[in-house]
Amino acid sequence: MPADAPTLAPKRARILALANQKGGVGKTTTTINLGTALAATGKRVLIVDNDPQGNASTGLGIGRTERGTGTYELLFGETTVADSVRGTSIPKLFVVTATADLSGAELELVELERREFRLRDALAGVAADYDYILIDCPPALGLLTLNALAAADSVLVPLQCEFYALEGLSQLIRTIERVKRTFNPALEIQGVVLTMFDRRNNLSDMVAADVRGFFGEKVYETVIPRNVRVSEAPSHGKPVLLYDLKSAGAQAYIHLAGEVLKRERNRQSAHG
Repeated sequence: MPADAPTLAPKRARILALANQKGGVGKTTTTINLGTALAATGKRVLIVDNDPQGNASTGLGIGRTERGTGTYELLFGETTVADSVRGTSIPKLFVVTATADLSGAELELVELERREFRLRDALAGVAADYDYILIDCPPALGLLTLNALAAADSVLVPLQCEFYALEGLSQLIRTIERVKRTFNPALEIQGVVLTMFDRRNNLSDMVAADVRGFFGEKVYETVIPRNVRVSEAPSHGKPVLLYDLKSAGAQAYIHLAGEVLKRERNRQSAHG
């Protein structure tokens, strides 16, 4: 190779934390269905279930008795991602599961060195093995979410179309800014996705307009509709894209994946 030939940077996964301290806004549903849609385009995707409820693991068909080691052991250095990752029924989609032990991690992490960087350190060894790593965060801004934000390149915020949608978001934004200042200067908001949108309800339109007025182009054009098939799919241990591909919810997540990929292409172009 000539001395002046450009060297290509090694491939590294883009890490997205799906976060909102409000519960019931569609974080887990978005994590597993966005992950499935990205995998369907040929991307290698790892989902890290970082929520003690373990719903992402359940939604991918992995029962509580089948999980073995997972995120809890990762955070405490008892295993590696390579040893704890497992395949799913979707080609190219992998998961690190959550068990009930994770519920005690918030208190246990307080005493550890580099307590905010435990997940980032664990993921560093597999960054070249995936195209995307999606971290499903708990509905709180404690140490588990802080670990996800310290590890992530960007944050994807699912936001329910309801009256109190914007309440509390200022707290999340302050947390993101604090993480940027203290732990992760490169962290950015990748986008805001409106969930549980009901076209029959004027309130959904009003909330969407408010959110777009507040966040501008950060809000994805795609909205995730309130859809019974999306709600039913987790009880069958399947993403809605496998449960009912033709449903409005599944099609919305396919469009969302397309937007995420487009934004990533634009980001890469902007950075040369």
